[in-house]
Amino acid sequence: MLRHKLFVICSMVLIAVMLSGCFGATGGGAPALPNESAGQADPGGVASNPGAGSPSGEEGGSDAANQPGEGGSDAANQPGEEGGTDAADPPGKGASGGAEAPGEGAATGPEAPGSKPDPVMEQLRKLTLDEKIGQLVLVGMDGTEPNEQTKELIQTYHVGGFIFFKPNIQNAQQAVELFNALKTLNAAHHSVPLFMSVDEEGGRVSRLPNSLVKLPAGAEIGKANDPDFARELGETLGEELKAFGLNVDFAPVLDVNSNPDNPVIGDRSFGSDAGAVSRLGVPLMKGLQTGGVISVVKHFPGHGDTSVDSHLGLPVVNHDLNRLRKIELVPFADAVREGTDMVMVAHILLPKLDPDHPASFSKRAITDLLRGELGYDGVVITDDMTMGAVVNHYDIGQASVEAIKAGGSIVLVGHEYDKQTKVLQALKAAAASGELSQEEIDDRVYGILALKRKYKLTDEEASKVDVERLNRSMNEVLERYMPQQAAG
Repeated sequence: MLRHKLFVICSMVLIAVMLSGCFGATGGGAPALPNESAGQADPGGVASNPGAGSPSGEEGGSDAANQPGEGGSDAANQPGEEGGTDAADPPGKGASGGAEAPGEGAATGPEAPGSKPDPVMEQLRKLTLDEKIGQLVLVGMDGTEPNEQTKELIQTYHVGGFIFFKPNIQNAQQAVELFNALKTLNAAHHSVPLFMSVDEEGGRVSRLPNSLVKLPAGAEIGKANDPDFARELGETLGEELKAFGLNVDFAPVLDVNSNPDNPVIGDRSFGSDAGAVSRLGVPLMKGLQTGGVISVVKHFPGHGDTSVDSHLGLPVVNHDLNRLRKIELVPFADAVREGTDMVMVAHILLPKLDPDHPASFSKRAITDLLRGELGYDGVVITDDMTMGAVVNHYDIGQASVEAIKAGGSIVLVGHEYDKQTKVLQALKAAAASGELSQEEIDDRVYGILALKRKYKLTDEEASKVDVERLNRSMNEVLERYMPQQAAG
């Protein structure tokens, strides 16, 4: 009997061991995948450790709340991070998508073991919340040299760039000295170089010194109707801008001039035919890019059929989407397909698209139409938020927050220091309250950093500009295609 009991016990133990070997000792759960780390999402997609899968890719669930260099800054408790709702979806997948640096794709997830590090993500991790907020704003300045307010915008508010108007520029030497001074000041305080921008369209919209030969207006280029001419003009203009140390041009104008009573577009447009605007605007855009300058196509979704100047009031366009698709959107869709790097959105109200918000801070215009329908994943910038279309109807601070929430990347605040600081403070307050999430901010800033990296922007000073050489180059182009336009 004893032998029989021992035999039964041994048999039961053996069977248990065999069963354990077949099914494992995990209580029936799925076996762990090779290299699977604690804190990753289970098959149902529920993260078991808040912060895992954040852009940092660091072990222990470290997310953007503890980025290097932030110390005890406000970023330590940024909104939207509680409960694991942080930047788990990597910047570049959402609204700002982002330009891909040459040879490098935008990040698509936390860096896998052994994968090539994402330099843009590394740069993003090192920024404080204040520095990120600064990248979302591009400002103008008063005067012809940096003043105390300009210095504060760089040192305290960390703005991402400047736009220059005619009153800022007296002559070639002064312009280069101004641009170099701003770059030097920025380089002393920040690792991210500045966007240095102008509206250099040709014709009546020109900011460069008067000693340079001017581009013809868009309407004159339209009459020539030669894409090669437009491309060569863009390349030559890019060469000029780079010589001054500038890296962004708010051109070309892709508005279809379908309303002869339009007070703001007119001869800035290449013409009244959508196909012609595309045929000339896209090559000019690509010419600027070849010249090493970021081209900003404008004014999405089309400012051509308005009878109100948005500098003074809020234009209303009553076209529906079918009409927009046939005319106004055509040049922008073509520019997106051809790789535009930045799109400026207009302060125009389209009640049949969004009755409550101008396009510049409308989710339906930016996220649904531009990014969704047209498939654009690059940087989006508003038109100047100090224009009458905004300040006469909306609070500039809240409108700027709405622009970023709607899918925009940068708000342009061209004038008045008080308005500029109000925008910066409103964005920071929205981040602190959770109205702007950490994920949204990181997404927009990632796209901006990626674009700056793509064009290899630096804060290196420009040398003396050879105006005669630049004029010779421009005249050679004009003589080939518009000999009557060439200057002596």
